[in-house]
Amino acid sequence: MPYDETFPDDFAQKMPIRGIDLYPQTAKFGIFPIGLARFHSVNEMLHRCSFRFPRISKRLNLVFENNEFEFPNVVGVLRKTPLGVNPFMKRIALITLALLVGVSLFAVGCKPKEGGAETGTSSVSLQGSGATFPRPIYEKWMSEYGKVNKDVKIDYQAVGSGAGQKAIISGTADFGASDDPMKDEDLKKAGGDLLHIPTVLGAVVMTYNLEGVDKPLQFSPETIAGIYLGEIKKWNDAKIAADNPEAKLPDADISPVYRADSSGTTAVFTDFLSKTSPAFKEKVGPSKQPNWVQGVGVGAKGNDGVMGQVKNTPNTIGYVEIAFAKENKLPMALVKNKAGKFVEASVESVSAAAAGSANDMPDDMRMSITNADGEGAYPISSYTYILAFKEQKNAAKGKALVDFLWWALHDGSKFASELNYAPLPDVVQKKVEAKIDSITAEGKPLRKAAE
Repeated sequence: MPYDETFPDDFAQKMPIRGIDLYPQTAKFGIFPIGLARFHSVNEMLHRCSFRFPRISKRLNLVFENNEFEFPNVVGVLRKTPLGVNPFMKRIALITLALLVGVSLFAVGCKPKEGGAETGTSSVSLQGSGATFPRPIYEKWMSEYGKVNKDVKIDYQAVGSGAGQKAIISGTADFGASDDPMKDEDLKKAGGDLLHIPTVLGAVVMTYNLEGVDKPLQFSPETIAGIYLGEIKKWNDAKIAADNPEAKLPDADISPVYRADSSGTTAVFTDFLSKTSPAFKEKVGPSKQPNWVQGVGVGAKGNDGVMGQVKNTPNTIGYVEIAFAKENKLPMALVKNKAGKFVEASVESVSAAAAGSANDMPDDMRMSITNADGEGAYPISSYTYILAFKEQKNAAKGKALVDFLWWALHDGSKFASELNYAPLPDVVQKKVEAKIDSITAEGKPLRKAAE
């Protein structure tokens, strides 16, 4: 049961809520709370209520951990009942859940004010949504920041860059996250000045599941493009063999795995291949969600999904953010860069990819660094961004956001390397500081409001 699914657009509006219903064909929850509220997913509602109102948690035996809620006496029925099996029991369980949660929320007034801060408390809750690429470090930052700023609660839903861009534009998130800078035509839909704030740099790596190969494989851009275009079908193809003259490659079919959702990781990957392979640019092109060649490969949702598909299926190859490959102890290929060198993805090689262009970072901070110059540059590197409006509608939430971003840029940067991200170059960091300082509410700078 996908408890972290967001509600349909028509339920992401401010409306009276009276219970919980299940959309049987989509397995999405629609929620109708008591009083006026603005919750966008079951996770968001229960997460907010659990950390702001401990007596709800105690009364309902509610536990929120690892981005999921546990509600044993009722949710257990849902988890043990597959979708489409015994729908009557599902509905009974959901009605029971609605009644228990609804009564408790009503009793303690657990509903967020318009803007997100809870009624009767100085605490502020922020909801973020977007890229899976930076999920490991964003979760680390939010955990560490919460230890020193207990009145600010930040929840981040890693749903993909495309979904994050839509969430910030629609107002269903306080900030978005994307590896793929937004296009001018999309920014025009935002209804305000939407800022791109670089946070860290990362690498998209080629990972694979291939028995009998002890050393990391090497791939040229042309070889990777050939695999995803369906032109290279076997692991012992002459082009792969040319990249790996000492490897004993099996006579086995290659199964490429790609992202099925709208993905910044895919945007970085396809941007690199479009720069280096004319055939790939013509047939697929750079995109968050391209039209892949029909009949070639399989799709999976999120970096986690691609990683799981590769990990569990022999003879597969896929592209993921480096942390996901390292966490799962799967091999990462060296990729030939613009200088003709096969380079391993690392904090150092990602930093090298950014170094040559850091001084040329534009004022709007939107920049691609794939296929960068430099012998030590890893060619599938990227900035990742927080998306936030320059003019914040809610001063309390805006102040909480800019303070968190400032902390992440400075105190949080020490966690980057251990999670396989590269911190921003000094010249870019200075530009990000200025960008954060430019965020206002009612025309007044927010970060300096308390100084």
